[in-house]
Amino acid sequence: MSDDKRLRVMSWNLWWRFGPWQERAPAIAATLAREGADIICLQEVWDDGARNFAAELAGELGYAHAWAPGARPNGIHMGNAILSRWPIAGHETIALYGQAGADEMRVALRADIEGPGVRIPVFCTHLNYLPYHSHIRQRQVAGVLEFMQASRPWKYPPILCGDFNAEPMSDEIRMITGLAAVPVEGLALLDAWSYCHPERPGFTWSRANPHAGQSLEPERRIDYIFAGYPRPGGKGQILDCRITGNAPVEGVWPSDHFALVAELRL
Repeated sequence: MSDDKRLRVMSWNLWWRFGPWQERAPAIAATLAREGADIICLQEVWDDGARNFAAELAGELGYAHAWAPGARPNGIHMGNAILSRWPIAGHETIALYGQAGADEMRVALRADIEGPGVRIPVFCTHLNYLPYHSHIRQRQVAGVLEFMQASRPWKYPPILCGDFNAEPMSDEIRMITGLAAVPVEGLALLDAWSYCHPERPGFTWSRANPHAGQSLEPERRIDYIFAGYPRPGGKGQILDCRITGNAPVEGVWPSDHFALVAELRL
């Protein structure tokens, strides 16, 4: 557990029910329990109508949770979730832009978390995945940032997590960090990994992971934790960011993505 001066945030794509999902589930749960993050943002979380994996994980951890269904491959929902050790005061979901013929039913989820002495606005999303869908992802990013803007005012810098399926110098990521024209005037976020490790690649899609390696795709950083600029006095400052979920648990690789953990000043 993090102390009362730091906020620990984790983001992870759980790879839905692909691969050996029944064997992967305990490895996912064990990794989440080991990390002990205060807030956990998850993508590709399944719900088959009888069981919701986000609810099961939250129950094991003793956390509150919010769930947002998106696509429904083979009749089984694939969505986003936010888990929190503190109460969730409210949550909202929006649908993101989907181009005709390439609509992957992407959504964004917001949870208002009642942290120690302050409400923390947290957003979780997952964007289109094909490499030639940057034009779609840019419109999805605009939708996410407009969704964030509508939740102002904030007493704590907003946190945005997810699998963006885009590398740091892509137009869509630069729109978030203010290195390209921003969709919402006055809103730009810090990339936690780049803030802490500007000289390191930070691949979250890596051929070292056999689930990812079998795709033969290039290694890249496509998963992010973003945060708003710190408040006076340092509240919300990014203090650390690291990769986890990057090793097998009792011989089982938990997901095809590595996870991120960031620590911010409370």
